[in-house]
Amino acid sequence: MTTPTGSIFDWTKDQFHLPLGMIYLDGNSLGPLPKATPARIEKMLTEEWGEHLITGWNACSWMEMPTRLGDRIGRLIGAEKGHTVVGDTLSIKVFQALAAAVALNPGRKVILSDTGNFPSDLYMAEGLIELLGDDYELRLAEPHRLEEEITEEVAVLLVTEVDYRTGRRHDVAALTSKAHEMGALAIWDLAHSAGALPVDVAGGKADFAVGCTYKYLNAGPGAPAFIYVAPRHAEHAEPALSGWLGHDTPFAFERSYRPAPGIERMRVGTPPVIQMAALDAALDVWDKIDMEDVRKRSLALTGLMIEEVETHCPGLKLATPRENDKRGSQVSFRFEHGYAAMQALIDLGVIGDFRAPDIMRFGITPLYIGEDEVREAVEILARILRGALWDQPKYQRRKRVT
Repeated sequence: MTTPTGSIFDWTKDQFHLPLGMIYLDGNSLGPLPKATPARIEKMLTEEWGEHLITGWNACSWMEMPTRLGDRIGRLIGAEKGHTVVGDTLSIKVFQALAAAVALNPGRKVILSDTGNFPSDLYMAEGLIELLGDDYELRLAEPHRLEEEITEEVAVLLVTEVDYRTGRRHDVAALTSKAHEMGALAIWDLAHSAGALPVDVAGGKADFAVGCTYKYLNAGPGAPAFIYVAPRHAEHAEPALSGWLGHDTPFAFERSYRPAPGIERMRVGTPPVIQMAALDAALDVWDKIDMEDVRKRSLALTGLMIEEVETHCPGLKLATPRENDKRGSQVSFRFEHGYAAMQALIDLGVIGDFRAPDIMRFGITPLYIGEDEVREAVEILARILRGALWDQPKYQRRKRVT
């Protein structure tokens, strides 16, 4: 791999395919294609699958990919080696973590989260409660009141570090400390944190953590998720979804399930090897990067975005905290006609996205976004607002994906 020269972010920008004329501010939803990915997938298809077929599981170490890639992600989230594994979807990993945490804290019936959490996390909690019955409860607090709602009734705290709509950042270490003080366990959802800001699951004493790889980690649409289990729970956590590859000896084909040791028990089904090859290539970029540098650059760019929009787009209302320590790596604004305005913006080559009911959302990803892109994006947005260009029928029609 080429050694970076000059600014690290000049080098990282050159590692991605970015369509000519497009300003891409949606890496918090789907990261762009790393230039190395097509060749890595082609190698997997032709040299590995094509030439080895079924023997590739051994010859090409496909079966080891979930834990090998888990450790590569583990470095970015401050995890101890051997305690992160990749596979399945984020919703499945949320369910696994919740089920295991509830089982580790018997006698308590409350799963606590906040009203700003991503709906899928809450749906997984609701589904688990339906299965458990017996008066289990999902309790939701307003984000700013979450800490005070952690009481001795709570079995598990489920918190997404960065709010997917507003970009508001929780102090998860403080929340985890309070949870432990009250006898609860803490699960961190790092969907909008991994690759966006420094994370320290070990130092923050997380019990479990989960996250996806298709956003800031740039592994592609449908890329697999990851789960972290703290060492103190690794041999006791019950995986709930007891798939064959989480079995202690999967190729013994025993009739009954016995969990594998440690993090291996959190594997469920067959690894998606093609998608994991894309993740493997995407993670190569991160080997050269210090997350503290990413965070410093991110705060400068999100601050610039806020300043520029408030100067040139007075019709928008900031939904993201101004304080550096309270925001992730995105900026969101409220606007009554936010959906239509975002469609107009996309039509003019600036890609952001919209979240109901009125949020225009912009991911600020320093690996390939700089000051020039931020300023030009705001200039185009201001032009749309001044001319009410959003007020055209073609921009009013809702698409399936917003």
